[in-house]
Amino acid sequence: MSGETVKLISAEGFEFVIDKKAACVSKTIHNMLTSPGSFAEREHGEVTFPEISTTILEKICQYFHWSLQYASHRCAYLCKLHLSVPSGKETEFHIEPELTLELMMAANYLHT
Repeated sequence: MSGETVKLISAEGFEFVIDKKAACVSKTIHNMLTSPGSFAEREHGEVTFPEISTTILEKICQYFHWSLQYASHRCAYLCKLHLSVPSGKETEFHIEPELTLELMMAANYLHT
């Protein structure tokens, strides 16, 4: 991880400390953390999501890191095809079916 981290807080108060670059995969979080002015999120490096459960926020954090590792690299096309990169690492991001609806709603809000 790089030196700069942010804290994402779920509806239940669980805190995820992740790399700021990973969190900024979300356009919404990026705007919260980089907008000019004295916004609490920017000053404290914390973003609270009162409508996103711990389970969903955890999966979102996993996706942010996955996106940095796979989607933003030259293997983005292979990822869309669900193929493996030459190293043999799996590039498909697994989503449990029971989380799909909540993840879609959160992804819509987060612009990811």
